[in-house]
Amino acid sequence: MQKTLLWIFLSVSFANMAQELNVFTEQDSLRGQVTLERIWWDLQHYDLSITIQTAPQFLWGTNTITYTVLSSNQVLQVDLQAPMRLLKAVQDEKELKITKRGNAHFIKLLKNQVAGQQEQLVLTFSGKPKTSSNPPWDAGFTWSKDKNGLDFVATSCQGQGASVWWPCKDHMYDEPDRGVNLHYTVPENLVAVGNGRLVGTELKPSQKSKTYHWKVTQPINNYGVHLSVGDYVHFDEKYLGEAGTLDCSYYVLRENLQKAKKQFIEAKRTLEAFEYWFGPYPFYEDSYKLVEVPYLGMEHQSAVTYGNGYENGYRGTDLSGTGWGLKFDFIIVHESGHEWFANNITNKDIADMWIHESFTNYAESLFLEYHYGKEAADAYVTGLRKGISNDRTIIGHYGVNSQGSSDMYFKGANMLHTIRQLFKDAQKWRAMLRGMNRKFYHQTVSTGQIENYISKTLGQDLSKIFNQYLRTTDIPVFEYRIDVNNIHFRWTNTLADFDMPLKINHNNTKKWIQPTNAWKKIRFHENTRHFSVDKNFYIKSKMSSVKPTDN
Repeated sequence: MQKTLLWIFLSVSFANMAQELNVFTEQDSLRGQVTLERIWWDLQHYDLSITIQTAPQFLWGTNTITYTVLSSNQVLQVDLQAPMRLLKAVQDEKELKITKRGNAHFIKLLKNQVAGQQEQLVLTFSGKPKTSSNPPWDAGFTWSKDKNGLDFVATSCQGQGASVWWPCKDHMYDEPDRGVNLHYTVPENLVAVGNGRLVGTELKPSQKSKTYHWKVTQPINNYGVHLSVGDYVHFDEKYLGEAGTLDCSYYVLRENLQKAKKQFIEAKRTLEAFEYWFGPYPFYEDSYKLVEVPYLGMEHQSAVTYGNGYENGYRGTDLSGTGWGLKFDFIIVHESGHEWFANNITNKDIADMWIHESFTNYAESLFLEYHYGKEAADAYVTGLRKGISNDRTIIGHYGVNSQGSSDMYFKGANMLHTIRQLFKDAQKWRAMLRGMNRKFYHQTVSTGQIENYISKTLGQDLSKIFNQYLRTTDIPVFEYRIDVNNIHFRWTNTLADFDMPLKINHNNTKKWIQPTNAWKKIRFHENTRHFSVDKNFYIKSKMSSVKPTDN
């Protein structure tokens, strides 16, 4: 258990070491800001064509960007990270000047763009893409072999961005409104899998290659665009969901077909649970896929990647230590949950990545609640607390491509579980989650928008609670003192204005109280025989040695 948790959190910690010291470079700003060269154009569509060569490891291709002009400008920023090279940019059949500043490429257009018009830009690129040293936490390609010695290749690029392997507008705030076409050319004995639906293949015998054309019709975040290559076989099924019939496809290595047919039963159970809690699967038009890859897995939109060894838990381990984590396949449940939180609702700035990870980590317990009951769900999410480090704030630094602490997973889930208690009604909580996925359907959002939505739905200002858990590393301490039939209490270790309601148990009777930073007192009609705090609140509690000064 401890080794598993270490694997998760050290992977994130090393990548964020410079951010922890608040050391940011010009490249961080060019990557993380909505620059003047980005803001004037609205991304509409990508048409990406790539040829993948496995020996040597190399790729080349073009990306045609379609965009709408929002305001007049003549310089456009696209991003491509070394060692990939942007070779050429063409508009209206004329080659354009490219000025390179690290990974940011500034393209001088031949004329000022006119607001309201739609334009296209064709980019040509090539290179040996970055190899991931620790997928999926480190971005790049994973080059591997299956048991038969055939190539087994996949991409993963959350955090560092899609520009590690293809040129794009690499910022989370803007998604292609009309989706993306993917044309992947691979050796003829292999299969290339992308997002969305397979709309055609083209065999090229003279080149001993085959091109697979995948089409995404709905908005997609850049890091969600995916490529997998292998000796794949596939099987399909239909899921009768809230929005009709959802096509489900499963691409797995030939050697694992029978394992997959058994383990992937979990997919429909996952979709059923999450449609109950969050509303219809957000991408019916583009279908749902599980795709086997040579790393743990990722939330690539409509092409969820899977590498959990065809076993339950997180690589066979229960992260909660309660036993409930072995009742489901962690990767299928967690990464599919991201279809709602990350792919449907997407953070505008990576500093707000808790929107993706906190809700999706909490979705694991909601899966358990749907299938096994609330007691199982509560035990699971509270069991995850042992993995919280409180090392840094959950929200990162804005405008520099800086994500916050990995506590966005377990601590973020427990923050949401705490807030859920304030709703006092499971159906009201469910209605909030479903309403959120309707209101922000296929949108990029900020933390403020999510905070305001939840507060408005509850009818209570939750800003102080969000500030405490997202913007500090201090866990609220409920300090109390029992004096016969009086209970004195207050919050400590909190922001000055923290005033979260709390549920207590006094002599086996549940009661809500409203602690603040000042001492308060409740007098009961009987002496206190038993007193406890509801375990579903992520707080600490202690008996006070201080004589209260309340009224």
